[in-house]
Amino acid sequence: MTRASRNLLAGPATLVAGLALWLFAGGVDLPVVTPAKVGVVMMCAGGAETLLGLHRAARGPAEPR
Repeated sequence: MTRASRNLLAGPATLVAGLALWLFAGGVDLPVVTPAKVGVVMMCAGGAETLLGLHRAARGPAEPR
């Protein structure tokens, strides 16, 4: 499995998990963090990872040294 395909699998999964937290865990009170804010951070990280995977897929395989 290439790095691009790993990013293209993990990125959307992280984005969807963050979206679920943002939508459905807003009323949960935790002492340290707010699940809705963690969801927004996870969505940003998932989106960035997806874009990285698309970039790596467009560049093609790395050249050997």
